[in-house]
Amino acid sequence: MIPKKLHRVVFAFIMSMFMSFIMSFIITYINMGFVEHFIEIWLEAFIKAFVCAFPLVFIFAPIANKLALKLIKDEK
Repeated sequence: MIPKKLHRVVFAFIMSMFMSFIMSFIITYINMGFVEHFIEIWLEAFIKAFVCAFPLVFIFAPIANKLALKLIKDEK
């Protein structure tokens, strides 16, 4: 198992993987449609997107979490 101290890294990895995978598929489809070699084109876009997304999620997820907590009304 992965140590708890690496939670932030693991979370950023998983979140960026899901988001890059889905968004690269959608954008590739919007831009090209289901063309020949679609899978190869999409996977290349996914890899490029993931390389960018991982550090961005790692940096911005804690900031987004703090902002969300400020916007949530405490129900007491």
